[in-house]
Amino acid sequence: MDLLIYQQLIIPRIRINGLCVFRNIFILLLVSLPPLLAMANPTKKDNYQLIANVLYRDSATADSYVLERCRLDLYYPVDAKDFKTVVWFHGGGLRAGNKFVPEQLQERGFAVVAVNYRLFPEVKSPTYIDDAAAAVAWVFHNITKYGGDKSKIFVSGHSAGGYLASMIGLDRSYLRRYDAQADSIAALIPFSGHAITHFTVRAERGIEGTEVVVDGLAPISHIRKDAPPLVLITGDREMEMLGRYEENAYLYRMMRVIGHEQTTLYELEGFNHGEMANPAFYILRDYVKEH
Repeated sequence: MDLLIYQQLIIPRIRINGLCVFRNIFILLLVSLPPLLAMANPTKKDNYQLIANVLYRDSATADSYVLERCRLDLYYPVDAKDFKTVVWFHGGGLRAGNKFVPEQLQERGFAVVAVNYRLFPEVKSPTYIDDAAAAVAWVFHNITKYGGDKSKIFVSGHSAGGYLASMIGLDRSYLRRYDAQADSIAALIPFSGHAITHFTVRAERGIEGTEVVVDGLAPISHIRKDAPPLVLITGDREMEMLGRYEENAYLYRMMRVIGHEQTTLYELEGFNHGEMANPAFYILRDYVKEH
């Protein structure tokens, strides 16, 4: 009953590129038409398989921490052909967290690749960004073996994971090291990710989290007209962590200024930094389905 859940999660409104969008009337019409809901949620499910803890770096040169953290889970529809794939990076401030396949993305006709990466303080920047790039490159080089289409790879994540998605998709240099192309990503869909230099990167340098830094480790430093489509999603600007909405709003504005017309900004009113992920999954799912 996704449409009913969607109503509960994001009513009364979402701001899309600053414009308020109301959904009540449309959803209520669907609520009154059970057959349509049944059609939108068929009972038949694809057969899915989970391949866990795949090492995405070279084992010959890996130390113990690489062997522990540089692993991914592949959850895919085994009977499907040319399926889409969502690469998902967990949050945790680049200091904590573990890979998981979000329940909201399971059995939706596409694959999910959930990624672990090395964390501060065991490593420092840009190691965790490089790990993210290595994982996405693994997907580009291997997804066809499982039936996927490498031209349909979407990269997403929440908080620190959103930051990683933006960095490897906007700064071409990271994926290029692994013989993959950032411009081949179908879309970047960061959930409440930093657009400026991440607060953990700043902490590594002894800089307070309230001091703004924009350098080569800031996604907004790599704006370009020819970047992949960019779908920015944040929580309520009054409830988000620090100025996360405003960072993303500036990234949105500058991408549009330079001519990148496929940049969209969603503000989920009434949801804080942690809560916003749940409704954001519905935006991600709709985007992947339609593109």
